[in-house]
Amino acid sequence: MVRTPLTEEQRDRGRALGQILRAARGPRSAASVAQEAGISLDTLRKIERGAIAAPAFFTVASLARVLDLDLSDLARTLDEFDRTIPDSAAS
Repeated sequence: MVRTPLTEEQRDRGRALGQILRAARGPRSAASVAQEAGISLDTLRKIERGAIAAPAFFTVASLARVLDLDLSDLARTLDEFDRTIPDSAAS
């Protein structure tokens, strides 16, 4: 099955998610967070730098749990990010 390529807006949102997760990690090592979340270190690094722009829901949920982030708050923050993107960037 062929995946539909992500839009620039979706990639921007993925980068924003990665920045939020990286900031929430703070001084904790990426390796310890990845291990506790049950994902590979490589996957966490890719999410944090936006290389995986649309990670699986359960991956995000697991990271949110480990980083003590509320999923509703995380979604609201990303919605606010979406509203800051100029209309010209969305087209």
